[in-house]
Amino acid sequence: MAFDPKLIVGPELPAQRGIGVVAPFDFALDRELWRWTPDDVSLFMTRLPYVPVPVTVEMASALSDHSIVRQATRDVLAPEPLAVAYACASGSFIRGAEGERELQQAMLKAGAPSATTTSGALVESLSLLGIGRIAVVTPYIDSVTDRLVSFLGAHGVAVVSSVGMGLLNHIWKVGYQEVVNAVSAVDRPEAEAVFISCTNVPTYDIIAPLERMIGKPVLTANQVTMCSALRAMGLQAAGEGQWLVQVSQAPAA
Repeated sequence: MAFDPKLIVGPELPAQRGIGVVAPFDFALDRELWRWTPDDVSLFMTRLPYVPVPVTVEMASALSDHSIVRQATRDVLAPEPLAVAYACASGSFIRGAEGERELQQAMLKAGAPSATTTSGALVESLSLLGIGRIAVVTPYIDSVTDRLVSFLGAHGVAVVSSVGMGLLNHIWKVGYQEVVNAVSAVDRPEAEAVFISCTNVPTYDIIAPLERMIGKPVLTANQVTMCSALRAMGLQAAGEGQWLVQVSQAPAA
C-alpha cells in the first residue's frame, strides 16, 4: 500500500523559542528551571568548567571569570536562543555591583541577544515590586553571604536579617523543610520580602505556600532568573500563585 502523507494530520509546529542557560558545573536543578518555562519555550543548557574547590568566595570568583562565561555563552548560541541567562547567584554577586554589570556585558559581547544574571535579575525583580528591605536565606558560609549583602547594599537594598546554612558542597540536597525553617527564622516585620539565594536550592513548590504563610513576596534565585529572561523575550513565566510571576507581566510590545 502506498504511503499517503496526507493521512497524518497534526498541529503546526510552533516557532522555536529558547533561552540559553549558562550554569555552574554542579548545577543539579535543570528540571526546576523548566517548571517556570512556558510550553512553547525550550531551555538550552550548558555548564561552566569544573572547579575543584568547595563553595567559597574562591569558587564563586572562578565561576564568574569572563573568559569562561564568554565561551559558555558562545557555546549555547548554536540553537539561536532569544535570551541567555547566567544561572548562578554567587558567581554574579561575588564581584559586587560593577562585577555583575561587567559579567552581563561579557555575555552581550559574546553574542547573546539579551543577557541576564541571577543577581541582576534579583535587583530587577525587587525594583519591579518596589521593595527596598529584605531578609535573606542562603546555603553559603558567612564570607559568601556577606558578599550578597554588600551587593544588595550597593543597589540601595537593605538586608534587615540574614541566615546562611554554612554548606560547602551538595547544596542541591537541601530539602524543602530546611528552606521553610530558614525562612521562618529569618523573616522580620520590617522585611518587605524574603530572598532565597543559590540556583542549586530547590524552591518551586514552596514559594506560594511560604508567601501565604508570611504574607509577603518570597523570591528565589531560579525564579528571578527565569522571570527576567522570559520578560526579555516578551513572555511571562509559569508559576501559579507566586507573587513575582503574577506582577511580572511581559512589557508591552
